[in-house]
Amino acid sequence: MRYFIEFSYNGKNYFGYQVQPNQISVQEALETALSTILREKIKTTGAGRTDTGVHAKKIFAHFDTEKNLPPQLSERLNAFLPPDISIHRIFSVPDELHARFSAIYRTYEYYIYQGKSPFHTDFSWQLRKKKLDVDKMNEACKILLEYEDFSSFAKVGGDNKTNLCNLYKAEWEVVGDQLKFTISANRFLRNMVRAIVGTMVDVGLGKLHPTDLRAIIENKNRNSAGSSAPPQGLFLVDVGYPHF
Repeated sequence: MRYFIEFSYNGKNYFGYQVQPNQISVQEALETALSTILREKIKTTGAGRTDTGVHAKKIFAHFDTEKNLPPQLSERLNAFLPPDISIHRIFSVPDELHARFSAIYRTYEYYIYQGKSPFHTDFSWQLRKKKLDVDKMNEACKILLEYEDFSSFAKVGGDNKTNLCNLYKAEWEVVGDQLKFTISANRFLRNMVRAIVGTMVDVGLGKLHPTDLRAIIENKNRNSAGSSAPPQGLFLVDVGYPHF
Protein backbone atom coordinates (compact mmCIF):
# COMPACT_ATOMS: atom_id res chain seq x y z
CA MET A 1 0.00 0.00 0.00
CA ARG A 2 0.97 3.63 -0.43
CA TYR A 3 1.04 5.95 2.54
CA PHE A 4 1.33 9.71 2.82
CA ILE A 5 3.16 11.42 5.68
CA GLU A 6 2.27 14.98 6.64
CA PHE A 7 5.11 16.60 8.56
CA SER A 8 7.04 19.80 9.25
CA TYR A 9 10.64 20.71 9.95
CA ASN A 10 13.03 23.43 10.94
CA GLY A 11 15.55 23.42 8.10
CA LYS A 12 18.37 25.18 9.95
CA ASN A 13 20.47 22.04 10.44
CA TYR A 14 19.72 20.36 7.11
CA PHE A 15 20.99 20.59 3.56
CA GLY A 16 17.44 20.60 2.24
CA TYR A 17 14.90 17.81 2.09
CA GLN A 18 16.48 15.58 -0.54
CA VAL A 19 19.26 13.09 0.25
CA GLN A 20 22.71 14.41 -0.74
CA PRO A 21 26.10 12.69 -0.55
CA ASN A 22 27.98 13.42 2.70
CA GLN A 23 25.34 15.91 3.89
CA ILE A 24 22.55 15.63 6.44
CA SER A 25 19.06 15.88 4.94
CA VAL A 26 15.48 15.66 6.18
CA GLN A 27 14.80 12.75 3.82
CA GLU A 28 17.68 10.74 5.28
CA ALA A 29 16.50 11.30 8.84
CA LEU A 30 12.92 10.36 7.93
CA GLU A 31 13.91 7.22 6.03
CA THR A 32 16.26 6.06 8.77
CA ALA A 33 13.47 6.38 11.35
CA LEU A 34 10.89 4.60 9.17
CA SER A 35 13.27 1.81 8.20
CA THR A 36 14.25 1.21 11.82
CA ILE A 37 10.67 1.05 13.13
CA LEU A 38 9.21 -0.94 10.21
CA ARG A 39 12.29 -3.19 9.97
CA GLU A 40 12.57 -2.87 6.21
CA LYS A 41 14.28 -0.48 3.81
CA ILE A 42 11.91 2.44 3.25
CA LYS A 43 12.36 5.04 0.52
CA THR A 44 10.31 8.23 0.57
CA THR A 45 9.37 10.69 -2.16
CA GLY A 46 8.83 14.26 -1.02
CA ALA A 47 6.48 16.91 -2.36
CA GLY A 48 9.42 19.19 -3.09
CA ARG A 49 13.14 19.74 -2.75
CA THR A 50 13.61 22.60 -0.32
CA ASP A 51 17.03 24.25 -0.33
CA THR A 52 19.57 24.23 2.49
CA GLY A 53 18.21 26.11 5.51
CA VAL A 54 14.65 26.41 4.19
CA HIS A 55 11.80 25.37 6.51
CA ALA A 56 8.52 23.52 5.97
CA LYS A 57 5.38 24.08 8.04
CA LYS A 58 3.37 21.60 5.98
CA ILE A 59 4.88 19.13 3.55
CA PHE A 60 4.07 15.61 2.40
CA ALA A 61 6.04 12.54 1.41
CA HIS A 62 4.91 9.09 0.34
CA PHE A 63 6.28 5.59 0.83
CA ASP A 64 5.19 2.08 -0.09
CA THR A 65 5.12 -1.03 2.07
CA GLU A 66 3.35 -4.40 2.07
CA LYS A 67 3.27 -4.46 5.87
CA ASN A 68 0.46 -3.29 8.08
CA LEU A 69 1.60 -0.18 9.88
CA PRO A 70 2.08 -0.58 13.62
CA PRO A 71 -0.21 1.33 16.02
CA GLN A 72 0.79 4.87 16.93
CA LEU A 73 3.40 5.00 14.16
CA SER A 74 3.34 8.82 14.15
CA GLU A 75 4.09 8.93 17.89
CA ARG A 76 6.87 6.37 17.57
CA LEU A 77 8.46 8.30 14.71
CA ASN A 78 8.30 11.54 16.69
CA ALA A 79 10.06 9.82 19.59
CA PHE A 80 12.77 8.56 17.23
CA LEU A 81 13.28 11.69 15.13
CA PRO A 82 15.22 14.79 16.27
CA PRO A 83 13.13 17.66 17.72
CA ASP A 84 13.39 19.74 14.54
CA ILE A 85 11.26 17.25 12.53
CA SER A 86 7.63 16.63 13.52
CA ILE A 87 5.23 14.03 12.10
CA HIS A 88 1.58 15.17 12.05
CA ARG A 89 -0.20 12.21 10.48
CA ILE A 90 0.26 9.11 8.30
CA PHE A 91 -2.60 7.87 6.13
CA SER A 92 -3.22 5.48 3.24
CA VAL A 93 -3.85 6.85 -0.26
CA PRO A 94 -4.59 5.38 -3.70
CA ASP A 95 -1.50 3.80 -5.25
CA GLU A 96 -1.46 6.31 -8.09
CA LEU A 97 -1.23 9.34 -5.80
CA HIS A 98 2.31 10.77 -5.91
CA ALA A 99 3.63 13.24 -3.33
CA ARG A 100 5.44 15.31 -5.94
CA PHE A 101 3.68 14.85 -9.27
CA SER A 102 0.09 14.74 -8.00
CA ALA A 103 0.37 18.09 -6.21
CA ILE A 104 -1.83 20.76 -7.81
CA TYR A 105 -0.41 23.73 -5.92
CA ARG A 106 2.31 24.72 -3.47
CA THR A 107 2.36 27.78 -1.25
CA TYR A 108 5.41 29.47 0.26
CA GLU A 109 5.78 32.29 2.75
CA TYR A 110 8.83 34.50 3.19
CA TYR A 111 9.42 36.66 6.28
CA ILE A 112 11.45 39.87 6.58
CA TYR A 113 12.18 41.60 9.87
CA GLN A 114 13.20 45.24 9.42
CA GLY A 115 15.68 45.51 12.23
CA LYS A 116 17.72 43.26 14.48
CA SER A 117 16.25 40.73 16.87
CA PRO A 118 17.73 37.54 18.37
CA PHE A 119 14.23 36.03 18.22
CA HIS A 120 13.95 36.30 14.44
CA THR A 121 17.48 35.24 13.49
CA ASP A 122 16.65 31.71 12.34
CA PHE A 123 13.28 32.42 10.74
CA SER A 124 13.49 35.69 8.84
CA TRP A 125 15.74 37.92 6.75
CA GLN A 126 16.78 40.78 9.01
CA LEU A 127 17.10 43.94 6.96
CA ARG A 128 18.53 46.93 8.79
CA LYS A 129 18.26 49.29 5.83
CA LYS A 130 15.62 51.93 5.20
CA LYS A 131 12.01 50.77 5.44
CA LEU A 132 10.69 48.86 2.46
CA ASP A 133 7.89 50.37 0.37
CA VAL A 134 5.30 47.59 0.60
CA ASP A 135 2.90 49.32 -1.81
CA LYS A 136 5.57 49.37 -4.53
CA MET A 137 6.36 45.71 -3.85
CA ASN A 138 2.69 44.81 -4.28
CA GLU A 139 2.62 46.75 -7.56
CA ALA A 140 5.43 44.49 -8.70
CA CYS A 141 3.43 41.44 -7.54
CA LYS A 142 0.57 42.35 -9.87
CA ILE A 143 3.02 42.42 -12.79
CA LEU A 144 4.51 39.09 -11.69
CA LEU A 145 1.07 37.47 -11.94
CA GLU A 146 0.82 38.42 -15.63
CA TYR A 147 3.61 36.01 -16.62
CA GLU A 148 4.23 32.27 -16.87
CA ASP A 149 7.90 32.01 -17.91
CA PHE A 150 10.13 32.57 -14.89
CA SER A 151 13.52 31.75 -16.41
CA SER A 152 14.91 34.96 -14.91
CA PHE A 153 14.35 33.53 -11.42
CA ALA A 154 15.55 29.99 -12.10
CA LYS A 155 18.84 28.70 -10.74
CA VAL A 156 21.47 28.59 -13.49
CA GLY A 157 22.22 25.03 -14.54
CA GLY A 158 18.97 23.65 -13.15
CA ASP A 159 17.41 20.48 -14.55
CA ASN A 160 13.97 21.95 -15.28
CA LYS A 161 12.28 20.65 -18.43
CA THR A 162 10.28 23.85 -18.54
CA ASN A 163 10.42 27.20 -16.74
CA LEU A 164 6.68 27.77 -17.07
CA CYS A 165 4.69 28.14 -13.83
CA ASN A 166 1.08 29.14 -13.19
CA LEU A 167 1.04 31.66 -10.34
CA TYR A 168 -2.15 31.92 -8.31
CA LYS A 169 -1.11 34.44 -5.68
CA ALA A 170 1.76 36.83 -4.91
CA GLU A 171 1.29 39.36 -2.12
CA TRP A 172 3.16 41.27 0.59
CA GLU A 173 1.54 42.18 3.90
CA VAL A 174 2.55 43.50 7.30
CA VAL A 175 2.09 40.83 9.99
CA GLY A 176 2.96 42.06 13.46
CA ASP A 177 6.53 43.31 13.38
CA GLN A 178 7.38 41.52 10.12
CA LEU A 179 6.68 41.61 6.40
CA LYS A 180 5.25 38.42 4.95
CA PHE A 181 5.35 37.46 1.27
CA THR A 182 2.92 34.75 0.19
CA ILE A 183 3.26 33.09 -3.20
CA SER A 184 1.30 30.15 -4.57
CA ALA A 185 1.67 28.29 -7.87
CA ASN A 186 1.21 24.90 -9.47
CA ARG A 187 4.99 24.45 -9.40
CA PHE A 188 8.17 26.34 -8.57
CA LEU A 189 11.64 26.37 -10.07
CA ARG A 190 14.65 25.76 -7.88
CA ASN A 191 15.58 28.97 -6.00
CA MET A 192 12.67 30.79 -7.69
CA VAL A 193 11.00 32.19 -4.58
CA ARG A 194 14.22 33.47 -3.05
CA ALA A 195 15.19 35.13 -6.36
CA ILE A 196 11.79 36.81 -6.57
CA VAL A 197 12.02 38.04 -2.97
CA GLY A 198 15.49 39.46 -3.55
CA THR A 199 14.22 41.32 -6.61
CA MET A 200 11.14 42.56 -4.74
CA VAL A 201 13.35 43.94 -1.98
CA ASP A 202 15.23 45.96 -4.62
CA VAL A 203 11.84 47.41 -5.60
CA GLY A 204 11.02 48.14 -1.96
CA LEU A 205 14.34 49.92 -1.49
CA GLY A 206 13.80 52.06 -4.59
CA LYS A 207 16.62 50.45 -6.58
CA LEU A 208 14.06 49.23 -9.11
CA HIS A 209 10.70 50.58 -10.23
CA PRO A 210 7.84 48.04 -10.19
CA THR A 211 7.54 48.25 -13.97
CA ASP A 212 11.21 47.22 -14.30
CA LEU A 213 9.96 43.74 -13.47
CA ARG A 214 8.57 43.38 -16.98
CA ALA A 215 11.99 43.75 -18.61
CA ILE A 216 13.57 41.46 -16.00
CA ILE A 217 11.06 38.68 -16.69
CA GLU A 218 11.07 39.13 -20.45
CA ASN A 219 14.89 38.96 -20.59
CA LYS A 220 14.66 35.33 -19.38
CA ASN A 221 18.12 35.68 -17.86
CA ARG A 222 18.95 35.08 -14.20
CA ASN A 223 21.51 37.90 -14.28
CA SER A 224 18.69 40.38 -14.94
CA ALA A 225 17.02 39.72 -11.57
CA GLY A 226 18.18 40.60 -8.08
CA SER A 227 20.22 38.51 -5.66
CA SER A 228 18.57 35.58 -3.91
CA ALA A 229 17.17 36.25 -0.46
CA PRO A 230 18.75 34.17 2.34
CA PRO A 231 17.11 30.79 3.03
CA GLN A 232 16.11 31.13 6.67
CA GLY A 233 13.13 33.38 5.92
CA LEU A 234 11.48 30.88 3.57
CA PHE A 235 8.77 28.39 4.57
CA LEU A 236 6.85 25.87 2.51
CA VAL A 237 3.42 26.21 4.17
CA ASP A 238 1.02 24.14 2.09
CA VAL A 239 0.81 21.54 -0.66
CA GLY A 240 -2.56 20.74 -2.24
CA TYR A 241 -3.78 17.50 -3.83
CA PRO A 242 -6.95 16.66 -5.75
CA HIS A 243 -8.01 14.05 -3.17
CA PHE A 244 -7.66 16.23 -0.05
